[in-house]
Amino acid sequence: MIVIGGFLLGMLLGILQARRLGGKAADMAQYAVGYAILFALIGLFLTIGIDRMLR
Repeated sequence: MIVIGGFLLGMLLGILQARRLGGKAADMAQYAVGYAILFALIGLFLTIGIDRMLR
């Protein structure tokens, strides 16, 4: 669940960042994918870390 939440949060933040910089739709899509991948990876590492701490 953390990974999915990170993915969605990353998409939203990427779109907002591209819009703030004056980007067009393609720029917003590229930022959304980049941020989504980054935040999903952070969520993945958090999930792994939490799982290992609870074992």
